[in-house]
Amino acid sequence: MNEQALPLIQSDAVLFGILAGILGVVFYTQKHQAKFWQKFYSVVPALLLCYFLPSLLNSFGWVDAENSKLYHVASRYLLPAALVLLTISVDLKGIVRLGPKAGIMFLTGTLGIIIGGPIAFMLVRAISPETFAGSAADEIWKGMTTLAGSWIGGGANQAAMKEIYQVPDAAFAKMIAVDVIWANIWMAIILFMTKRADKIDAKTAADVSAIERIKLKMETFQTENARKFNLNDLMFILAIAFFATAIGHVFANWIAPIISTNYPELADFYSLGSEFFWLIVTVTFIGVILSFSKARTLEGGGASAVGSVFIYILVATIGLKMDVTKIFDDPIVFLIGGIWISIHAILLLIVGKIIRAPLFFLAVGSQANVGGAASAPVVASAFHPSLAPVGVLLAVFGYAIGTWGAWFTGVLLQMIAH
Repeated sequence: MNEQALPLIQSDAVLFGILAGILGVVFYTQKHQAKFWQKFYSVVPALLLCYFLPSLLNSFGWVDAENSKLYHVASRYLLPAALVLLTISVDLKGIVRLGPKAGIMFLTGTLGIIIGGPIAFMLVRAISPETFAGSAADEIWKGMTTLAGSWIGGGANQAAMKEIYQVPDAAFAKMIAVDVIWANIWMAIILFMTKRADKIDAKTAADVSAIERIKLKMETFQTENARKFNLNDLMFILAIAFFATAIGHVFANWIAPIISTNYPELADFYSLGSEFFWLIVTVTFIGVILSFSKARTLEGGGASAVGSVFIYILVATIGLKMDVTKIFDDPIVFLIGGIWISIHAILLLIVGKIIRAPLFFLAVGSQANVGGAASAPVVASAFHPSLAPVGVLLAVFGYAIGTWGAWFTGVLLQMIAH
């Protein structure tokens, strides 16, 4: 019996150091004055590299990303802390003044997932009917409901669909691989587009005035409150960020079990039984409340910069979960995922063109669905740190409707399969 080869890097401590080194190299070369690097980063966004390069470690089998705890630490500790720091100086009134287009693009993204799944199922079944023979069709459509749960809401919604539709473990495992690969590929495309946001918005004649007002107001606030980076500011920033994260965990660990035990229907259909859901909601709420206090002035001491560091570490751990070689394990299932995410993207592009929505709304509306709270603020921050809360708020809404949307997608898939 051949024992499975151990990965080259088995220690999370070593792996974290390598990820930090990758981020350091990316940021160093991004600011390098050499013409090669200037041309390179004029085409490839630095943020894209920060999650693509770590994915190579997993794809080549050098790490065991499945058993690594780094993503859990980044998503449960650093992400909540980052959300507090990125919302501590939020201009809530300015976000409200962004208008209805943000919501329209988010709901368009949701609709793209709901109708995209059944369309992808029908197209691939027409191409390869033998793959759907017998019980295979049931396994595929049931597995797809978990993907819909993830792409409308998040992991909690995905798990809910597994239970509701009794998805076999083998089908569930395949859909997790499809989820990780295609969600990251689509995120890479979005990040690539953000580099050309000005040109794209100019071509579509999008109205970006409201977004520019928030960015200008934020930059003015930063300039007016800017001061030399010092230890006191850093300690206060970290204290507030992680104390708020602690409060978020305490509340989430208390409320989620109560809802799951006493109100299972709320847990199943609104993700209210998810501790992660309540963690994100709580820290976002704390950040918004702090934005009306003197803590807001910590932005001048580097609050959003520290939050951005946490976000980039999260990005690297997200990339670490991606294994591009998995595409070849089950080509038909991955083809379904590719068509599905393409329909989501095409619908967003069409509606965005019709209502002249800025690329920012398309990108964040999509990631609030497909990526959830872990990815939406990352993409929003790629436009400007002050816009991160928009991604968070939409992602929270995605959690709330994710299970209902995925359940309805399952109803459509079942009708088509039979």
